[in-house]
Amino acid sequence: MTYKTILVHVDESKSSLTRTQFAHQIASKFDAHLTGIALTGISRYIFESTDLGVGDPNIMLHLSALRERAEKAISQFQKSSAGLGIATTECLIANDEANGGLGLRARYSDLIIIGQTNREEPSPSVMSDFPEFMVVNSGRPVIIVPYASDLDSIAENCVIAWDGSREAARAITDAIPLLKSSKLVHILIINPEQQADVHGEEPGADIALYLARHGIKVEITTRFGTHSTGNTILTACKELNADLLVMGGYGHSRFREMIMGGTTRTILEKMTLPVLMSH
Repeated sequence: MTYKTILVHVDESKSSLTRTQFAHQIASKFDAHLTGIALTGISRYIFESTDLGVGDPNIMLHLSALRERAEKAISQFQKSSAGLGIATTECLIANDEANGGLGLRARYSDLIIIGQTNREEPSPSVMSDFPEFMVVNSGRPVIIVPYASDLDSIAENCVIAWDGSREAARAITDAIPLLKSSKLVHILIINPEQQADVHGEEPGADIALYLARHGIKVEITTRFGTHSTGNTILTACKELNADLLVMGGYGHSRFREMIMGGTTRTILEKMTLPVLMSH
């Protein structure tokens, strides 16, 4: 198992360059095809169901400005690709908002790379629930890259947030290519005594054996605490000098509102390292 098609969301945000550089490094690591996609922010359904903008210069001017933003973002992606010498890249611009446009392209990719929501820098093409939507609806593993962090290494020291759940198991399997390239993988278990029926007498032993059979070097790490699980996970990641967190994404969609579990929500809001999530 490996990643051969990687999709990265590019936009006009300040953090887009860091995100695309991260995507280039992942693509280079796996000799993968990298596709950068920029979205105009106008839902495709508007174009399909109306004659929006016909005869209205103000609307057409607005649409043109959104298109120019997308073109500028994809142009920056092209420049960074050329500078890093990535052999197989592709550039796309879609007349859609990010949830719908990227969600469609995700079907044809092994891995999706997007950015953390920065509420101080809103984008016309990205809704505030974008990371949550992609985790729950894309059907693919999603790496969310924080907007305020320097990425000095790529998946060399990984942490798995293991709670024995289906979502966590899915995330681990989806992350195996990255875990195999890691120097060490920490299996992090929070308050194992609270889930004795899941973890058994030796918490983490079974999942450690599963990963060891893939040739992955693992170490079981246990943390105890009464604070929120999300904060405990992030604190442990910092103490372990982790550069990638792998965890299940818990939640579901209710029309346009994404309803996420407390731990997932905390991680998405406070993350300081890239997080691979699967649902």
